[in-house]
Amino acid sequence: MTGVCPNQKIEAMVVDGSIHATPSILPEQVQPASLDLRLGTTAYRVRASFLAGEGRTVSDRLDEFEMHRIDLSQGAVLEKGCVYLVPLMESLALPADMSAVANAKSSTGRLDLLTRTITDGGTEFDRIPSGYTGPLFAEICPRSFSVLVRPGMRLNQIRFRQGQAVLSDDELTTLHKETRLVDGDAVIQDGLGFSVDLQLPGTDLVGYRAKPHTGVIDLDRIGEYDPGDYWEEVRTRDGCIILDPGAFYILVSREAVHIPPLFAAEMAPYLAMVGEFRVHYAGFFDPGFGHAEAGGEGSRGVLEVRCHEAPFVLEHGQVVGRLVYERMAEMPTQLYGAGIASNYQGQGLKLSKHFKTPT
Repeated sequence: MTGVCPNQKIEAMVVDGSIHATPSILPEQVQPASLDLRLGTTAYRVRASFLAGEGRTVSDRLDEFEMHRIDLSQGAVLEKGCVYLVPLMESLALPADMSAVANAKSSTGRLDLLTRTITDGGTEFDRIPSGYTGPLFAEICPRSFSVLVRPGMRLNQIRFRQGQAVLSDDELTTLHKETRLVDGDAVIQDGLGFSVDLQLPGTDLVGYRAKPHTGVIDLDRIGEYDPGDYWEEVRTRDGCIILDPGAFYILVSREAVHIPPLFAAEMAPYLAMVGEFRVHYAGFFDPGFGHAEAGGEGSRGVLEVRCHEAPFVLEHGQVVGRLVYERMAEMPTQLYGAGIASNYQGQGLKLSKHFKTPT
């Protein structure tokens, strides 16, 4: 078997012990091509972000960097600008030929909640080597908003793969000819390029910018918060905006994206030198995203954008990222948006599910 593991394979891995959890995995954690990971009962406030490093455990490094411990059992606030480490409920005992990659969930990224997975012996964030056996930890750094969290909350997700499944540019071009992957011209170079839409039809509203001083967001409260209390509207009539250093923006792709059922995709930076900003926190696109039979008819990709050291002019149609497509090992028995709780199928410009729909 070569490719990204579908939901039925993930369920089999739970049964055979490749994935272990206390308490047991819940059915709603299993997505078409990934598994949601759950926060444990304790958060460690640490002095700085860190990796365990080869031959060392996360627990070893905690002895160096821990400042204090926080009991999450009754709910606790993770403060904006601080770094926390939370042991996850899930652990792994991967086969020798299976690796994994983790990423933030969509709603996590849209809150500018930097969440990365680390492991014992790890030398990279969000990358789990073949045959890894051991615990998983979430590093959490709220960037724009302080958040209230509880055990069992699912902020990040993990995708399992066997072998090399990434499509080459030639294979991606062929796939686009067979079943259109975007609604416009396909820009294919090291993946499928996508651009920013700053000329939305019928409106000059093109995005949102996080306000600097806001209240706490309880991650369990869905559709609860007034967007105006947390976000400033970004408007333009000339297809151009200036990104402010240190600011966080929610924008949307110009292309409507399609992920066919036998494929999965991951968002990646376009070029390190494309500009003074970073696009994406939540990078997984599941099989069926934007797929017509799953209710998609093409879905826009929401862009989480943070500007770095210098103000930067962002213009309509500028390529800002790329989607790297991979083959599934087999057809998933569930698709994104088809009979499961998929919050962003058929989306346009959209804040996270915690906010009321702007009127």
